[in-house]
Amino acid sequence: MKLELLLAVVHNDKAAYYSSLIQSHQANLQLTVPAKGTTHMILNVLGLTEKPKSLVLSVVRADKAASLIDLLDQTFRKGKNYKGIAFTVPMTSVIGTLVYGFLANDKRTVKEEA
Repeated sequence: MKLELLLAVVHNDKAAYYSSLIQSHQANLQLTVPAKGTTHMILNVLGLTEKPKSLVLSVVRADKAASLIDLLDQTFRKGKNYKGIAFTVPMTSVIGTLVYGFLANDKRTVKEEA
């Protein structure tokens, strides 16, 4: 199965919520970093401030990506505090069977200690 990199820019106070939501779709690797939203330049010119944002990077299985994007889209529509943007980028290669198995949440590739 193929993997995709999911990128989601969300309000800083909702980053843990979105991270948990994404993890429930078998995303084993996630990274959350501070970010700026798409309107920060316009707001600065007007002398307004915006809420701090976070970028949530997750590796997801391609077969789960479409349903996850739909779920995030529905959540973004809940209200003002849930707004965000999300998209995926296909990953073309991953080095190592064990790394791939971890990222794909494929239990068959995990070696068990005797």
